[in-house]
Amino acid sequence: MTGLLGASGLASRRPPLWLGLAAAALAVAVATAAIYPLKGVAPAVSLGVVYLPAVLVISAYWGFALGLLTSLASAAAFNFFHIPPVGRFTIADGRNWVALGAFTLVAAVVSVMAERSRSRALEAERRRGEADLAASLARELLGGANTRAALRATGRRMSEALLIPSAAIELGAADGKGRLALPLHDADGAQIATLLVSRNLPAETVERLQAHVVPSLEALVAIALHRDAIQAEAVETAALRRSDDLKTALLRSVSHDLRSPVTAIVTAGHALAARSLPEDDRRELGGAVMEEGQRLAGLIDKLLDLSRLQSGRAESQPDWISIEDVLLAARDAPPVAGAEVRLSLDRDLPPVRADATQLQQVFSNLLENAWRYSNGLPVSVRARSDAGRLIVRIVDQGPGIAEAEQERIFEPFYRGARSADGRWTGSGLGLAIAKGFVEANGGIISVDSLPGQGTSFTVELPISRAPEATVV
Repeated sequence: MTGLLGASGLASRRPPLWLGLAAAALAVAVATAAIYPLKGVAPAVSLGVVYLPAVLVISAYWGFALGLLTSLASAAAFNFFHIPPVGRFTIADGRNWVALGAFTLVAAVVSVMAERSRSRALEAERRRGEADLAASLARELLGGANTRAALRATGRRMSEALLIPSAAIELGAADGKGRLALPLHDADGAQIATLLVSRNLPAETVERLQAHVVPSLEALVAIALHRDAIQAEAVETAALRRSDDLKTALLRSVSHDLRSPVTAIVTAGHALAARSLPEDDRRELGGAVMEEGQRLAGLIDKLLDLSRLQSGRAESQPDWISIEDVLLAARDAPPVAGAEVRLSLDRDLPPVRADATQLQQVFSNLLENAWRYSNGLPVSVRARSDAGRLIVRIVDQGPGIAEAEQERIFEPFYRGARSADGRWTGSGLGLAIAKGFVEANGGIISVDSLPGQGTSFTVELPISRAPEATVV
């Protein structure tokens, strides 16, 4: 597009006037000279049509006024050089007056027609330019996913197409700040955006902008904003659907896990109420109540942790901590306490800035997962620092995880394959919580496993430079 609504912009700029005067003089001179060789084949008074192309060209490029001046200059030159008596602005034969008058009238009519044709051609080109600009703006506004970014690109494209210094579109009402602000309204009359252009534009340009560009732009911006609203509604609907799916999965996944310890506790409680119960059985049932109670409490804690993570309320409380202390606390806490966990820690491990409680929960969940799938075999924990990161690897000797499952084990409520004895499938929460807490502390967690060769979980945490202790 060479310019808005025409080859040379909103105001149809003509070539310079001095150039038109020179062209008119040259054209009249050429036409006058061209008549001399033609006198041998036709009477001189009938050769005035030779001037008409010059009048037509001048009118088309420089307008009616210069075209009329060219026609008068052609009549004067025709009279002076070719109508007897030549060399004077007098006419001896009265019939020549009629010929000269007819020529002048025809030249004037030709000039008017050329001017009108030019105006219509320019208007048609402007209309085509308007259509091209509207199509281009439609591609910019409706083809992009981000309306605000598309508006910036649309402003640049309009500036290039309008041949004006600058153009910008801002959503809502905007202060021009030295620029001309043209409001854009929706179908209900509410202002939805503002078109900002240079203030010193010609009045004809501003008028044409308001009449031909603003209406199309209003419709396109309104459609783009309506599309954004529909997309936002679709995203919200999808989020609600996922939330419903999550709730359904929650009920399905934890109903059995909640029912089992509750049933065991209630059953043991009824048995403990019997007066004839031997002391050994009473102690065994009491231990079962405590074990199932701890299991139930652990499950509830995991559900609360997952709820905080998914609602964005599980913010970490970072402080400088020792990873060795965190791992030891995770090893000695239920349900891992008593399991064989072999720690191998590099000396002088640097402190990390993280939430100790969340990291203890991370390693407790990973150790619990490793222990329950290891069939009683030892679990290894290796901690080292490398390239500005603290790396903790937990390795079990269990059945391993199939590659297809490795992409899903960190999803909430996803349960992997059963252990060899078929007694444990897990709640599907521990690894999801571990991943959430690791990422909340700026780290990453990954898994490496082959079926039949055990599983290795790796936690990487960034190492920041700890502040030096103040010496008193």
